[in-house]
Amino acid sequence: MSNRWNKEIPMFFNKHGVQLVVSGEDTHHHFTSNFSSLGGASAPIIKSTWLQPKTQYLVIELNGKLSQGQTYQLYAEFTGELADDLAGFYRSEYEEDGVRKIVATSQMHPTHARKTFPCFDEPAMKAVFHMTLIHPPGTVALSNGMETDVVDATIDGVAVTQTKFEPSKKMSSYLLAIPVASENICSYIIDRRGFFRVQIRIWARRKAIEQGQGDYALNVTGPVLDFFQSYYNISYPLSKSDQIALPDFYFGAMENWGLVTYRETNLLYDPATSSNSNKETTATIIAHELAHMWFGNLVTLRWWNEVWLNEGFASYVAYLGADYAEPTWNVKDLIVLDDVHRVFAVDALTSSHPLTSKEDSIVLPEQITEQFDTISYSKVHRPRPLSVYTYPLSYLNHFAYSNTVGNDLWQHLQMAVTDNDVLLPRPVQDIMNPWVLQMGFPVVTVDTASGKVSQQHFLLDPESNVTVDSPYKYEWPVPVRWMKAGEVQTDIWWLLEKEAVNPGMRSGASWVLANINVTGFYRVNYDLGNWERLFTQLSTDHQVIPVINRAQLVDDAFNLARAQLVSTTLALRTTSYLSLEMDFMPWQSALDNLNYYYLMLDRTEVYQPMQDYLKKQVTPLFMHFKNLTSDWTHVPEGHTDQYNQVNAVRTACRTGLTECQNLTSTWFRQWMENPQHNTIHPNLRSVVYCSAMAAGGEAEWEFGWIQFKEASLASEASKLMSALSCTSDTQLLQRYLSFTLNSTLIRKQDATSVITSVAANRAGQSLAWSFVRDRWEYMFTQYGVGSFSFASMITGVTARFSTSDELQQLEEFVEQNGAAGFGSASLAVDQALERTRANIKWLQQNQQEVLDWFSSQTH
Repeated sequence: MSNRWNKEIPMFFNKHGVQLVVSGEDTHHHFTSNFSSLGGASAPIIKSTWLQPKTQYLVIELNGKLSQGQTYQLYAEFTGELADDLAGFYRSEYEEDGVRKIVATSQMHPTHARKTFPCFDEPAMKAVFHMTLIHPPGTVALSNGMETDVVDATIDGVAVTQTKFEPSKKMSSYLLAIPVASENICSYIIDRRGFFRVQIRIWARRKAIEQGQGDYALNVTGPVLDFFQSYYNISYPLSKSDQIALPDFYFGAMENWGLVTYRETNLLYDPATSSNSNKETTATIIAHELAHMWFGNLVTLRWWNEVWLNEGFASYVAYLGADYAEPTWNVKDLIVLDDVHRVFAVDALTSSHPLTSKEDSIVLPEQITEQFDTISYSKVHRPRPLSVYTYPLSYLNHFAYSNTVGNDLWQHLQMAVTDNDVLLPRPVQDIMNPWVLQMGFPVVTVDTASGKVSQQHFLLDPESNVTVDSPYKYEWPVPVRWMKAGEVQTDIWWLLEKEAVNPGMRSGASWVLANINVTGFYRVNYDLGNWERLFTQLSTDHQVIPVINRAQLVDDAFNLARAQLVSTTLALRTTSYLSLEMDFMPWQSALDNLNYYYLMLDRTEVYQPMQDYLKKQVTPLFMHFKNLTSDWTHVPEGHTDQYNQVNAVRTACRTGLTECQNLTSTWFRQWMENPQHNTIHPNLRSVVYCSAMAAGGEAEWEFGWIQFKEASLASEASKLMSALSCTSDTQLLQRYLSFTLNSTLIRKQDATSVITSVAANRAGQSLAWSFVRDRWEYMFTQYGVGSFSFASMITGVTARFSTSDELQQLEEFVEQNGAAGFGSASLAVDQALERTRANIKWLQQNQQEVLDWFSSQTH
């Protein structure tokens, strides 16, 4: 396959002026164009063209004005490079069975269509795309529409295949997809849905399809599509739904209309070697991307300052779609752990941002890329105090094939509120704007002695300075669902001011619990008397408190302590009952929060007492799963029980429980002795591999590396790739880091993941930081334009920073690279600086108290 491509493209438009501004990157060589008028009228000629590099505008200057109402055609011919930078139309290479193979594929979102061909590359400038691809014989070409004609031809003496596709629906340029692959390496399986007659195809490497790795995706896609057609009450508007797994793909997946692209790990699933976590990932990501077929593709944000309009709603309904496809998983509850807690952590910083930014503040490509963060994807789950879900029908119908802004959504929500006689204390727009137009969220404090309920802007660092003014003065309309002494109160109580009194919350000897099942986006604090009553309830009969709220009590307490609103000892006491807890969510919440303590304290004298305490707490959980699984011979039935079995083994091994370490070492050694027969259950492989690498030496690492390179399933390779960073041998870690600079050893899409995994290792953090600091300029230019991965890499390598020396290093790093900038990682750099300063203060204020508490629990 050639490393260049040739294209010709006509564009039709009406415009009044002497300059046309088309989007384009400086990758189009031998660019020629002409300009004409349709209908016989004369047209100005092109006087000159030039590129505006910062905004990536291609400016075409004409020698005269255009006539209003007249339709013109701009015809362009150009040649481009088929590079391996994972953006626009790009080249993907991989090796299978010792043979090098090449795929040409695409990633246009959010600003890379312009890298493929000159176009009006903005979401509001929708068009119908008439696609014909000319490609080498023996290859298969796909696009958004169904193939309508495939013929062999000869062009300029060269044999080619020409594939023509049905016209796309009217859509934004970022949704276009054009993969091309050899027939020998690309295959698909097919399903045709009954009533809706939508053809579903799963495309992947031929070997993966033959091994059945696409079967689960095929089986889940139909039910999810049917669910969304019913949920939105709008038929899927296309004749086919293709999904393709790609060897090289920076992002998790991309919702190209009619042809969704995925990382292999997210689409392919093998029951024999994939874990239940892999299966959930496949189901939820498919559901997320298919939700976009309506919310994002049919109706699209007007500009990138409101990414949440596309991504936030899709993130939420993805759980509904996955729940429909896999009803026994109860996956909707996991929103709290997977999304709410994740966004809480970022939105509690002064460097956060509102869901909606000003349009003129998001102009440059790197600014656009930066909007695709945790805030935009996850925050919209919970500022939804409106129990009205009939609005997609009117909203989607009204704006079909068009674009919207946030206020359009509020207007249609208001219509639904009115039509359904829903009682709200304020109009929808007045309720929602404070959640969308200002950053952050409140902590609601309940005083059960007086019934007073108050709110304040929650900041992880109470001494940080909020420099951004808000017209809402950082107050929110807060819907409070609550319970008293185990009884849920039926009515939602609204906190609409800075403080108010709820007489029912004067509890006397009873406890009060607010934000039931975390349906609101806020944290909750209580008077000390109520905290004590909640602790008593947890230690006597914890199941009286809903499981989601048991998880939330832990998460709230730890974060309130970091904000100095409660003592660190109070936060730690929320873990005291865990020796009685067998459910996944509270344990996961505790481990997530204790991870911060490990990051801050695993290089101090607190480390061993902390290890001893957690080992004491997790041992009953470890023994519970040993008994439940008849000495590890089978798998727990429940979906989250399987997750918690992994937590039990990982935590028991990490804290030094001998029985656990012997177990995992034995399993791994048995595999080393018989590499063709891996008996380790897929659910436990990640933790067993990591534990064995940590306890072993070079022999275990080399075996793991060989298995990684030979793995035929992407999710298995991912487990091994992560485990290789668990070794405590710094020479091996140094070698592993160096592999990220060689794409034949570590794929470009995985390089930053390896670096952050090494940084997460106590022995590898300083190595990873030095590696990034010394090679930033090289990585910044080589790892792909506008990659999301840079932000996660900066966050990962600085996560442990908690000393003044580390802060100085970070500040020097920022200063040294300030001229080149940090692209999509700019916000992550600001957050890293803010977090580091907060960590330094936290360590100074809390290290002794934490040491005293852990020591008192183990003696």
